[in-house]
Amino acid sequence: MHKDLTDGVPSILCMHYDDRPNTTEHFRLIVGYDAAKDEVLYHEPAMKDGGYLRMKRSLLLKLWPLKYGRKTWTVVRMPLKADQLRIADTSVGFTDADYAQHIMKLKRKIPSSEFHIVIQKPFMVIGDESARTVKERSTRSIQWAADKLKVVYFKKDPERILDIWLFKDRDSYQENTKKIFNDTPTTPYGYYSSYHRALVMNISTGSGTLVHEIVHPFIESNFPDCPSWFNEGLASLYEQCGEKNGRITGFTNWRLNGLQQAIGRNTVPSFKTMCGTTRQQFYNEDKGTNYSQARYLCYYLQEKGLLAKYYHAFVKNAKTDPTGYKTLQEILDADDMAKFQKNWQRWVMALR
Repeated sequence: MHKDLTDGVPSILCMHYDDRPNTTEHFRLIVGYDAAKDEVLYHEPAMKDGGYLRMKRSLLLKLWPLKYGRKTWTVVRMPLKADQLRIADTSVGFTDADYAQHIMKLKRKIPSSEFHIVIQKPFMVIGDESARTVKERSTRSIQWAADKLKVVYFKKDPERILDIWLFKDRDSYQENTKKIFNDTPTTPYGYYSSYHRALVMNISTGSGTLVHEIVHPFIESNFPDCPSWFNEGLASLYEQCGEKNGRITGFTNWRLNGLQQAIGRNTVPSFKTMCGTTRQQFYNEDKGTNYSQARYLCYYLQEKGLLAKYYHAFVKNAKTDPTGYKTLQEILDADDMAKFQKNWQRWVMALR
């Protein structure tokens, strides 16, 4: 049986203590007493999942801080008057307390005082440029891209608080990636690590890769069965992007030249083959052409006003059309995909 500690007077007792050396004082809330076990129930606001913890009454008395006389101890009581209870709104996403707890963990990872933290929901941005620059990048690039992508594609934020590490130059990127994650980057630009729940960037190479990598965690939470070709095609579309008529828009970029050369050599696979690639095939077998073909298919759909329509249809049909190829035919209204590919290749060759 749990008993109120104040013999029936509704209240909460407030106290601070700690029995560990060299620790700062903080408050705990005493909310009840289990007579059968002689244990006190309390809340620990400074801990995650710190509700209704227990301690022996003897330990409580030992740690009581407000002992101003042998027979006189001070108790702080806060009466709780009965009132109409209201069912609280269900919280959606992460609370401010979740972000505060995350910052506490982050501070143990940060290599030096040169790093600054900015909360940019649903991300945490950490960078070793000036505090002002880190803040500007978090709003002008990260918030802008996330907001624009959500308008067109994504209903849900990433399912976890993700860290975006913005390292100021190549040396910082390589050194700190090893120090923090024990990783050796395979790209000079940056990457997304689902395992570490982090986007890791050499921001001196520009913000294009940053926007590319922001797409991946949104795909992960909104379209978990997305095949690699579309995941990378959509992400790479926004490596070079801006705003057009209020919407995020991909522009032509450096991948175009390699794709045009492959078209000239007649080495670009059919769209059926590309859509059917496994993860291993897409990333390891001629991945340069795979990326560029996927990107410029997305670019074509964008320019024809079909990309958002295709994405949402693909998500809806993913169980019956896991590669997206049949949905692509339907959106393009193309019975003859070989003919479409020839027309698409002519269109690509005219791009600059």
